[in-house]
Amino acid sequence: MTLDEFEAIRLADLEGLYQDQAAERMRVSRPTFGRIVEVARRKVAEAIILGKALKIEGGPVQVEPNRPLRCPACKNEWDGPINLPVGCPYCRQAEIGPAQGESSPCGGGRRRRMGCKKT
Repeated sequence: MTLDEFEAIRLADLEGLYQDQAAERMRVSRPTFGRIVEVARRKVAEAIILGKALKIEGGPVQVEPNRPLRCPACKNEWDGPINLPVGCPYCRQAEIGPAQGESSPCGGGRRRRMGCKKT
C-alpha cells in the first residue's frame, strides 16, 4: 500500500471526510481521490480476508504543521490537531475553532459529527 493510499483510507474511513473534502486535503481532484481510496480499500480487504500482510511504503513524507486552535468557551489557545473525541484539552469543550486568522481544521461532515459549529 502506498502512502497516498494509506492517507486516503485515514481521511475517508478514520476521519469520516467526504471524498471532496478528503481530496482537497490531499491536494488531488475528487475523481483521483476516488480511485486512490478504491485501490486502498481493495488492498485492506485482501489483507484481512486472505490473511496477507499489509506493507505501507513510499517515499519521503512531509507532515503538515500543527495549526493554532482556540476554544471559545475558556479562551485557551494551543497548537495541534483536535483531540478526538474530547475537543479542548483544557475544558473538554467540543466546540473549538481556529485561532485568529486561521482556517478551520475540521471539515463539514466531521464538524457535525463532533459537535463543532462553524466559527
